[in-house]
Amino acid sequence: MAAPTEFLSQTIAIDEDIVRSFQEKGHAVVRGLCPPEAVAPWREVLVQAALRHSAETRPLEDRDAYGKAFLQITNLWQREEATRPFVLARRFAGVAARLLGVERVRLYHDQALIKEPGGGPTPWHQDQFYWPLDTDKTITMWMPLTDATPEMGTMEFADGSHRDGFVEIGEQISEFSEAFFEGFVRGRGFPITKGRRLQAGDATFHLGWTLHRAPGNATDRPREAMTIIYFADGARVSEPANAFQEADRRAWLDGLEPGAPAAGALNPVLFP
Repeated sequence: MAAPTEFLSQTIAIDEDIVRSFQEKGHAVVRGLCPPEAVAPWREVLVQAALRHSAETRPLEDRDAYGKAFLQITNLWQREEATRPFVLARRFAGVAARLLGVERVRLYHDQALIKEPGGGPTPWHQDQFYWPLDTDKTITMWMPLTDATPEMGTMEFADGSHRDGFVEIGEQISEFSEAFFEGFVRGRGFPITKGRRLQAGDATFHLGWTLHRAPGNATDRPREAMTIIYFADGARVSEPANAFQEADRRAWLDGLEPGAPAAGALNPVLFP
């Protein structure tokens, strides 16, 4: 059966309390964003596409902390046509725009994140560490494609940590970032929102500077999730602050030069 698409063009109303909480804490949950009847067929499309394009062949024990955390497959919408309606959905982008408080958002990129049974924790990190964009109006949607519990590795957030902006540590997601940010979070006294039980099709949204992590997957089932990253239209490419941002500039921003509008072919406006 083909995955349904009609709902993907429909916008939904977001309660003002959710918006206020998002602005205060830097993250929020939107329940039922993908209707229950649509999740299973879309899970089939997205997970199968991700697994077809995963290049990871090493056993878990041979990987570093990043590799143990999840299988990561980026830009499915460019790899397989069947995934495009989901990734480019106006429904999801509209929520991102509402939470950011902007009129228009563009796509940065998507990624499937599959935490395998026995997979390791995802260390503390800031997503925007990787993004050469001159705006703090950036947001990640994280949606489990099956019911997910804290034991499977649902996300934890440091409430209010987005207000500190870019915390430069020179390291990507790693054991070092976990140790560094564990001390940083404790020292700054940020409350921590622990991982929640999420139904398939629920979604968390968090700002690019919000510190977050996830426990390892202690179950015998994979934690399959789809993420989509958005940024406010009008942003420009910033001078890369590290080698990872330079790699992202080339990969996700069409190699646009610093100072140019972040409006390449890979970054279409998704809302409105």
